[in-house]
Amino acid sequence: MAYKITDACISCGACEAECPVSCISAGEDKYVINPDECIECGACANVCPVDAPVQD
Repeated sequence: MAYKITDACISCGACEAECPVSCISAGEDKYVINPDECIECGACANVCPVDAPVQD
């Protein structure tokens, strides 16, 4: 299951910088993960200060 970013996102960008496949980008209100490119490594979840990335 690919990760998704919940509404808890504070747009800090920590997840984008950590993603090894660059599938995270800034969205309108929060960061978003492209589920087709996500390799489900959990790197984004490990660095998020508010636990916004969760498995879909």
